[in-house]
Amino acid sequence: MASPLVIRNVTSKPIELKRCEYHGMAPSLSRGGLTNISYNVTSLFRSATSPAAAPVSGPTNSFVHQDLSIRVEPFTSIQTDIRPQSTNETIHLTFETEGEQHVLDTPTPTSNSTVLKPLSENPRFNYTAVHLLEHSHLTLYSSANLQTWMRSLRDDTPLSALSIPGTHNSPTCHKALPSVRCQATSPPEQLGNGVRFFDVRVQPEAPEDPTKDGLVLVHGVFPISLTGTKYLRGLINEVYAFLDQNPSETVVMSLKREGTGNGTDAQLSRILKDHYAGDPSRWFTAPRIPYLGEARGKIVLIRRFGLDDGLRQEWGDAGWGIDAENWADNTPNATCPSGDVCVQDFYEVLETVNIEKKIQYSQEHLERAARCVCTLPTHDQLAGNPPPKQPFYINFLTASNFWKVGCWPERIAAQLNPAIIDFLCRKHNEPGDGGSDQRGDGSTGIVVCDWVGYRGNWDLVRCIVGMNAKLEMREQGL
Repeated sequence: MASPLVIRNVTSKPIELKRCEYHGMAPSLSRGGLTNISYNVTSLFRSATSPAAAPVSGPTNSFVHQDLSIRVEPFTSIQTDIRPQSTNETIHLTFETEGEQHVLDTPTPTSNSTVLKPLSENPRFNYTAVHLLEHSHLTLYSSANLQTWMRSLRDDTPLSALSIPGTHNSPTCHKALPSVRCQATSPPEQLGNGVRFFDVRVQPEAPEDPTKDGLVLVHGVFPISLTGTKYLRGLINEVYAFLDQNPSETVVMSLKREGTGNGTDAQLSRILKDHYAGDPSRWFTAPRIPYLGEARGKIVLIRRFGLDDGLRQEWGDAGWGIDAENWADNTPNATCPSGDVCVQDFYEVLETVNIEKKIQYSQEHLERAARCVCTLPTHDQLAGNPPPKQPFYINFLTASNFWKVGCWPERIAAQLNPAIIDFLCRKHNEPGDGGSDQRGDGSTGIVVCDWVGYRGNWDLVRCIVGMNAKLEMREQGL
């Protein structure tokens, strides 16, 4: 027999389950197995610790329907006695928020998330459901517009307090050598579907000539494409175009020097400053984490490279860009000396058996980020003062081994991405063992993914963005 359905509400509003209808095989009920009956089953429930817009048809020939009044508070879970009796049975659920009803058929036609169908025109609320059939677990998220999901957050939100989806070696979507390609979709597609962190590796093309701006996109020592050289300039123009169309958003960009050339970090920093990131209306290059309002419409620079001596004098001798130069290699958890970045970047998955270790490290870093409670600034604090120090928690869900087919990026992502979706839906920022509540704002930090958006599945991005709901609720004083 299937396990009882657990419903988790990861939104800022209470959601009430009002009705449950069974279609297919009639379930066995403790009240004699009668069909076409209606009764209140509130007492049967107890507390417990890119989506497909699937059409929901009106209920017909319902074997059993139950009228309910089950209120699921924000950021809580309810275990129910709802359980399907067979694999071909559909359960039709009706939810209500502030008098507005939405319906969902489960299990859904695909393994992807599903948008609940509103029963009224011009609904004020919109919801997305992720149903983990293996665990009989249904998580409800607000259906954020992924293209402009930052728009609803306050300007005075420290950027490091947000749950931000990111991509690893973001422009590596081209035909390339094994383990070089890390992405299924192009950077513009990533941005349009909610990604707000880009990880980029470059090689100066003519480092000795300061008049040249050529920065070749690479992954390690390899070019990112077998069909022609790709340049940073093209990527930056794509980001500019997105931000021009969506000025409420920002893109955090981590830049690192790689490749086979003889260029130095100092030369790279000079090229970036002189040819790319010198316009303060386009780039945020202060050596600190900004408020969201300071970063809207701009690229925020995280530098994984050293500076030219002249750039060390920028910003009152504080340097240039958010400092992640001394990034610990292959680490499950380390903080850069600047204190601005705390990273999980364990990538040496030499055998497939080590993928479980990578999943563990990724989940532990999610928990570190979730425990943080953002200090929302007062008006006086905003007057020229930086937000209280809360680092970027950067969590790489990425690893590879060139010599093992089972450890190429897409193979590892096929295991990591579903595992993290499962963790976010069922366990992220939930109370600890013994009922202790050690929860913070529930942020994920920056979650850096491979092969996100493959075959149109953006569920991991949606789950990450959805975890901003608790912070947003605090900002609204709810």
